[in-house]
Amino acid sequence: MSKKVLILSGDAVEALEIFYPYYRCLEEDIECVIASPTKKKLQTVVHDFISGVETYTEKPGYLLDSHASIDDISPEEFDGLIIPGGRAPEYIRMNPKVQEIAAHFLLENKPIGVICHGSLVLTTVRQYVQGREMTAYTACRPEVEASGAVYIEDPLYVDGNIVSGHAWPDLPGFMKAFFKVLTVEEAASV
Repeated sequence: MSKKVLILSGDAVEALEIFYPYYRCLEEDIECVIASPTKKKLQTVVHDFISGVETYTEKPGYLLDSHASIDDISPEEFDGLIIPGGRAPEYIRMNPKVQEIAAHFLLENKPIGVICHGSLVLTTVRQYVQGREMTAYTACRPEVEASGAVYIEDPLYVDGNIVSGHAWPDLPGFMKAFFKVLTVEEAASV
């Protein structure tokens, strides 16, 4: 049985954090749908650390087509969810449908991968993450803790169905862990 993964994002998504998971899913013959507030060409951004600058910098990245509007997504049709970082999670998290989708994956114990600022989406459904452990980009720690979740300082962390990572340098381990959780779900349903 082929798996189907949803990537929730929008403009200003960190380029590596959306392209890497998307292409890795395709390499594993996993159907992958990118959904954004409106079906459109997304403007990605590139975050990097430059000597002498106390925070990350942001530059325009590649354009990437989203496949669907978030409003047209039925989360029941998907086996896993990935929420990349960048600034996109700051604004998509306010969309009630995004909150509904995140809640569905948490309630149904389906695999969720959040990297960097992607954790901000989960903080809007705090009733489902209270007491859960996750990591995120360090600047997101206050929001993770305010949601009732426990912030873990490790660059990669797995708590049941939630796979979380600090940032794009952690993508190889993040995707390995996500695929492992996705496979465990498959083995349990057989």
